[in-house]
Amino acid sequence: MAFNRKQKLRDNIEAIRTAFILDRENRTATTEERAILQRYCGFGGLKCILNPAKELTDAVRWAKSDLELFAPTVELHRLIRENSKDETEYKRFVDSLKASVLTAFYTPKEITDTIADVLADYSVRPARMLEPSAGVGVFVDSMLRHSPNADVMAFEKDLLTGTILRHLYPDQKMRTCGFEKIERPFNNYFDLAVSNIPFGDIAVFDAEFQRSDSFGRRSAQKTIHNYFFLKGLDAVRDGGIVAFITSQGVLNSTKTSVRNELFSQANLVSAIRLPNNLFTDNAGTEVGSDLIVLQKNLSKKEMSQDERLMTVIQTDTKTALTDNAYFIHHPERIVHTMAKLDTDPYGKPAMVYLHEGKAAGIAGDLRRMLDEDFHYRLAMRLYSGSIRQAGTEEKVAVQNKVERPAIKLETVSSAQTVETPTEKPQPADEKPEIEPRPQYSAGVQLTLLDLWGMTEEVSQPKTSKKKKTVKKAVTAKSTPPKPKVTVTPTAPTAKPAMENKEVKAENTAKPADPDDIYATLDWDTNPPINGFYEMMMGLTPERRKELRELARQHNEKQVAEKTEVKAVPETSREQPRQEETQPEAVAAPAVTDTPSEAVGTFLFPDIEAEKPKEEVVDLSPRAYHRTPEMHLREGSLVADRGRHNIGYLKDITPYGATFQPLDLKGYQKEKALLYVSLRDAYERLYRYESLRREANVPWREHLNTCYDEFVMRYGNLNAKQNVKLVMMDAGGRDILSLERMENGKFVKADIFEHPVSFAVESHANVGSPEEALSASLNKYGTVNLDYMREITDSTAEDLLTALQGRIYYNPLVTGYEIKDRFIAGNVIEKAERIEAWMGDNPENERMPEVKQALEALKDAEPQRIAFEDLDFNFGERWIPTGVYAAYMSRLFDTEVKIAYSASMDEFSVVCGYRTMKITDEFLVKGYYRNYDGMHLLKHALHNTCPDMMKSIGKDEHGNDIKMRDSEGIQLANAKIDEIRNGFSEWLEEQSPQFKERLVTMYNRKFNCFVRPRYDGSHQTFPDLNLKGLASRGIKSVYPSQMDCVWMLKQNGGGICDHEV
Repeated sequence: MAFNRKQKLRDNIEAIRTAFILDRENRTATTEERAILQRYCGFGGLKCILNPAKELTDAVRWAKSDLELFAPTVELHRLIRENSKDETEYKRFVDSLKASVLTAFYTPKEITDTIADVLADYSVRPARMLEPSAGVGVFVDSMLRHSPNADVMAFEKDLLTGTILRHLYPDQKMRTCGFEKIERPFNNYFDLAVSNIPFGDIAVFDAEFQRSDSFGRRSAQKTIHNYFFLKGLDAVRDGGIVAFITSQGVLNSTKTSVRNELFSQANLVSAIRLPNNLFTDNAGTEVGSDLIVLQKNLSKKEMSQDERLMTVIQTDTKTALTDNAYFIHHPERIVHTMAKLDTDPYGKPAMVYLHEGKAAGIAGDLRRMLDEDFHYRLAMRLYSGSIRQAGTEEKVAVQNKVERPAIKLETVSSAQTVETPTEKPQPADEKPEIEPRPQYSAGVQLTLLDLWGMTEEVSQPKTSKKKKTVKKAVTAKSTPPKPKVTVTPTAPTAKPAMENKEVKAENTAKPADPDDIYATLDWDTNPPINGFYEMMMGLTPERRKELRELARQHNEKQVAEKTEVKAVPETSREQPRQEETQPEAVAAPAVTDTPSEAVGTFLFPDIEAEKPKEEVVDLSPRAYHRTPEMHLREGSLVADRGRHNIGYLKDITPYGATFQPLDLKGYQKEKALLYVSLRDAYERLYRYESLRREANVPWREHLNTCYDEFVMRYGNLNAKQNVKLVMMDAGGRDILSLERMENGKFVKADIFEHPVSFAVESHANVGSPEEALSASLNKYGTVNLDYMREITDSTAEDLLTALQGRIYYNPLVTGYEIKDRFIAGNVIEKAERIEAWMGDNPENERMPEVKQALEALKDAEPQRIAFEDLDFNFGERWIPTGVYAAYMSRLFDTEVKIAYSASMDEFSVVCGYRTMKITDEFLVKGYYRNYDGMHLLKHALHNTCPDMMKSIGKDEHGNDIKMRDSEGIQLANAKIDEIRNGFSEWLEEQSPQFKERLVTMYNRKFNCFVRPRYDGSHQTFPDLNLKGLASRGIKSVYPSQMDCVWMLKQNGGGICDHEV
C-alpha cells in the first residue's frame, strides 16, 4: 500500500489526542485505544509540520502539493496547544516534533518480527532488553512475543512519541529522553540491544566519550548513528547481542576509527544491506540502510577476515562509487531484486537497491540470510555463559573461598570428615542479589579491630571464624542436602602436625610495633570511605596504647570465661550432626601451645561459629529497598530499614540504587541513624515548601525534634567530633549550614522557624487599600480580594471603591488586574476580545465592571494615524501582496502575480504574458545579460539593485577581465526607482474605502500597543535611612525610583536603566 500522507497525519493526530486523554484521566489504555496508539507512525514522512500553521492566513505560504495537509496540521497545533500547560510547554512539544522529522522512520512490522523470530530460533530470549530509539515500540512488541517476562528499557526522545510509548507499555521502563542519558550502572547490563537507530550528522555530547582515550569513541559523538552503536555495545554484557538497523553511513564512511573500535570488542554476527524502498510504505521515503548484528566479546584477540573487510572502503575510479569492501566481496548479503547506479541523499554516487516484494518479500529474504549468518557466527556458549543473573561458577568460587579456612583448621584432626560440595548448587536456590563480599572488607575489619586494640593474638582466629559464619548465613536460606566426603589421612601425625605448627605460627606471630598495621594498609584495594580511615589514623599513639591495654584486659576476662564452658550440653544438642559426619575432634588438643581461644575453636566449632553472630555485619552490596528520594545522590548516607544498617548509595538510577553497607556499630551507628533522620527531615521540608510555596508546620516541628535530639546526644553538627560523620554524606555541606555562629555559639538556621524558599511577610492591620493591594501582589502576584479583605478588615465593595481606577475586572482571565497590567500591550485586540465576550454573556452579573474596563481600554487606544500621515514604501512586508500585484498589473498592462515566503523573506513574481513595457520600456541591457521589467520588479520589492558586470579585455589565458558596469547599474536603479515611486502615486488615486482598509490594517498592526505605566507613589519605605543624603537636600525617594521599584515588584525583576 502506498504511503498516504493525509491518512498517516490523521492517524497521528488521533493517537496524540488519545495519549492526552489518557494522561488527563490518569488511566491505562483500552483495547480500542491501544489500536489507535499503535497506528502512530511518526512525522518522518510528514515534513509539512515544519511549515507555519498557526493561522488560516499561513496557507498562502504553503506549496500547492501540501495544501491538502494544511487543515490537519492546524488541527494538530490546536490540539497540542489545548493540552499544554503554557506556551513554553507547547513550544517544547512542537520543537520536539520538528526535530524528529529527519530521523522518525519507523520499521515495518514484518521486519521486526523477522529479526525477533530468528533470535528466538537460536534461543536468544533476553531477560533484559534495551531499545535505545523505540518510536512506538515496534521492536519491543516483537521481542515480547517470545520473551513476555523480559525486563525492557526503551528510550524515545520525542516528547509526544514518548507519551504514546509509555501508554502502550505501562509495565515496562519507557523513558522519554535521549539514549545518552542512560546511567553508568546499566553498562554491561542488557542481554540484547535491538533498534532502528536514528542516523545523520547529528552530534551527541557524552562526557564519558569525550574523556575517552580512544579516538574512535571521541569521534563517534559527531554522528548519531556511530554514537548509538558504541553506546549500545557498552550497555550489553559480555556475550550480549546488538542488532541495529542503521544508515549506510556506518559501514560506508571513509573514517574507519569507529568500525575499528566496534570490532575490537565485538564479533560480527551478520551484516545485511537492506533495500532503499524498505521505509516507503511507512514513511514515504527511500533511504539506504543496513542491519548490523554484533556479539560483544571482551576477551577478543584479533579480527576475523570478514571483520577486516568491514573496515575497508573501496572506490571505483570510473564511477566514483564508494562502498564497503564486505558487500563487494559478499553481494549475496544485499536484499534486492533490482539495482541501479544513482545518488545518495547527499548527491554522491551510490548504488540504489530496490525490492519488488515490498515488506513481506524483504522479510523473507532477510530471514534466510540471518539464519545462515547466525548458524555460522553466533557463539551460543559466549551468549549463554553470562546470561544468568548470578553465575553458578561465581557462586562456587565464593563458597570455596569462604570454606577454605574452615577446612584447614578441621584437618588438624587425625581423621575426620570434611564437608565438600560435589555438585554445583542449583541456580533456582541461589539469590542473585547476594554478591561476593568486596576484597577490601578484610582490610576494613583489621582497621576496626586495631582501633579497639584487637589486632594482636586474636586477629587471625577471628577472621577465620567470621568467614565460616558468613558461609552459614548465606547457605542457611536454602536447605539442599550436603554431600559428605570422609577423609582418612594415611599418616595422621606427620602432615597435620606440620599444619598445626603453621597455624600456631600464624596465630602467635606479633608485629614488632602494633601501629605497623596502618603501614600495611593497601590504599588501592582499601579505598578511604569519606574520611573514615583518616578518623582512625587521627588517634594519637598514646590513645591507641591506652585502648589496646583496655582490650587486653577484656580479652583475658573472656578467655577465663571460656575455660569454664562445658561440652556436655552441646554434645547432646549436636548429636545428629556428629553421627552424620563422624568427627574425631578429640585430636584437636594435640596443639599444646596454642592459645586457649584456639583450643576452644576445635573443641566447640558450632559455639565458636555462633558466638560472634551479633557482631558480624553483611557488608555485601545489595539493592536499596526503595526508590531513592530526590535529594539522594551518589554517596548519600542512608539507613536500610529492613536490616537496621547504615550505608551509602551508589549506582543510582530512576529505578533504584545499590546499598553499600558500612561497618558501623554501637555509638557510631546510632549517631549515623539520627543524622540520616535529621537530613531527610530537612530535605523533605525544604522541597515541600519550595514547590508548594506554603509552610508545613508538622514537618518543621519534626525537623526541630530531630535536631534537638542530635544536639542533646552528640553535640552540634559543626562540632569537631561530628563534622567527619556529616562529611561522609554526599550532601553533608548543606546540613552543616543548618547552624550558624552567633556570639561564639552555634544557633539554629532560619528554616527551623519559618520557610526560607519563599518570602513570608505579615501584613496584619495594613493602613490602606493601596498597601493591601501591594501585599497581595507581593504574595500572590495577583489581586486577591479575599486576602486583602482579611488584612484590612474591609468589605470587597469598600476595597473596589477605594481602588477604582487602579484595578479592573478582566473577563478574559476571570479576575481583577491592576491598571498597569490591564491597560498594556495590544489594547485594540484586547478590547475586541472583551466585546466578543460581552456578546456571548449578555446577562452576566459582572457586566457593569466589564463595561467600565472596556471604556478604560478604549480611552487608552493610541491616536489613530490618518492616511495622509503614513509613508508607504514599496515592498513592505505588512502590505498584502495583492496590493502590489494590482499596482504592477496596471503598470505593465498585464496580470502580475506576486507571492511572499516569510521563512525565506523573498518575493516571487510571475506574469501572464510579457508586454512591451516589460520587454522594452523597463529593459536594461547589460554586457552579459539583459534585465527586463520582471527582473527589475523583483529587485524593487527587495529594494536591491542588480550587480552588473562588463568586460574590458582579455587576460593571457583568454578570459574576460571584468569590472562593474556603472552605467548599466545607474540605468537599472533609475527604472527601479520609477517602479517604487509610482506606488505612492497609485495609492493616492485609490478609493477612500481602499485607503481606509489600508489605514485600519496599519493601525491594528503597529499603532495598537500601549506601554505599561508603573505608578509606585503609594509605596512606603519605613526602614530606608536617608540621613546621609539630607545634606544634599534629598528628603525622600524620587517618583521615578518609586515607579521603578513598583515595576520590579510586579514583574518579579527587571532592568533599571534610568538617567542620572
